[in-house]
Amino acid sequence: MIKSMHQILADESLETIEKALQAALKRTDESPFWLQKALPFAHAVLSVSIPLRDQNLLFDPEGRPADSLTPQLLLRWCDLVSLKTLAFTLQKSNDSKFLLRTQYDQASAQQYEPVDLSVLGKYLSGYMINLEDESLDFPIAHYNLHIGIADVLAKLIK
Repeated sequence: MIKSMHQILADESLETIEKALQAALKRTDESPFWLQKALPFAHAVLSVSIPLRDQNLLFDPEGRPADSLTPQLLLRWCDLVSLKTLAFTLQKSNDSKFLLRTQYDQASAQQYEPVDLSVLGKYLSGYMINLEDESLDFPIAHYNLHIGIADVLAKLIK
C-alpha cells in the first residue's frame, strides 16, 4: 500500500520522510538550484518537528497545540521567521526542561524532553541568522530565498 505524504509525516521516521521527499523531487521538473536547497531545509525543519511529534507536543507558530505533523503544519514552520522563532522557543525550553511559549497546559509542558537543535542551528547559522539574539533581523534576501524553497516543498508534500 502506498502511503500519502500526510500519512508519512504523521508516523514515519526522519529517514523515511526524507526518502519520500527525495523520490518526489526526482519526479519534478524543478531547477537543480531549488532541488539542492529543498532537502537540507526540510531536514532542518524535520529534525525538530519529528521529536516534538514523537513527544505529542507539536504546536503551530502561534503556540497552539497540534494533533499531528501534517503537510500544512510543516509548511507553516517553513517560513524562515517562524523557524527562527521555533529555534529560540526550543532553546529556551531545553534550558528550562519545560515547553515554553505554547498554549500547552502545565502538565503537558512538563513532559517536554529537550530536542537536539544542532541540525537546525547549523542550517540557520548558514543563512546568517543570529542564534544568540532573537531580536536581531537577518538579510531579506535569505527570507525571499526560503519562500522559493518552501514553494518547492509545498509541491512535494501535496
